[in-house]
This record gives sequence, structure tokens and C-alpha cells, in this order.
Amino acid sequence: MIQQVTKGIRVSVETRYEGSFLKNSISHHSFRYLITIENQSKETVQLIKRYWIINESRKRPQVVEGSGVVGKKPIIRSGQVIQYESGCILNSPTGSMKGHYSMINLSSTNEFKLEIPVFQLETPFSLN
Repeated sequence: MIQQVTKGIRVSVETRYEGSFLKNSISHHSFRYLITIENQSKETVQLIKRYWIINESRKRPQVVEGSGVVGKKPIIRSGQVIQYESGCILNSPTGSMKGHYSMINLSSTNEFKLEIPVFQLETPFSLN
């Protein structure tokens, strides 16, 4: 598990390899990741945007950004923990992801970036 704390908010990431398949004679490798966001601060915050950089050995980095996560813009109160699961498909057997969430402190209306640490996406057979 990878973790990082920004402004009293802990982001944890767990990854899982889901399997491989061929499409148009090209290998694809499927990964899931579970994100846990724990608000350890005294403030109430809202996640409003996501920004990901996906790296893999056979391609240029891919940027994914958008509103909220999995169709929601969750409000996270002090002491609250939220989780969501998502995934990605790579053409190479190894890669990594990193990024940030754009957050708003609902008391001060200040926006800030909640950093998501780099995490690895690796097929079990690539580790030998």
C-alpha cells in the first residue's frame, strides 16, 4: 500500500492485477486500484477534480483529468474516510500512475491540490 498526507488528508492506494487479454493482436493488461481518502484535518473538504499521469514502457505518458471521481464530487468531513475503486488498461506489463485531486476547503473556499503518490502497476510475470 502506498500512502501520502497533504494538509492533514491521507491518500492510500492499493493495486491489483486483473489479467491480460489480446485485442487486435495486441496485449492488454488490466489493473484495478482502490483509493482511500481519510480526512485527518479539522476541516470539511470536497473533491472537485482529478488529474492522473499514466506511464507505461511502450507509450508516451497519458494524462486523464476530469470532474470528481467515479461520477461524484464527495464532501469529506473531519474524521471521515471514503473509498472508491477504478482501473486502467496498459499495453505493457508494467507502468505507474501518479496525480492529484483538486480539493476545496468548504470553510475558507480555498482550493488546494491533494497529491496522489506514484504507484506501480505490474503484472506478476514481469517481476521475474
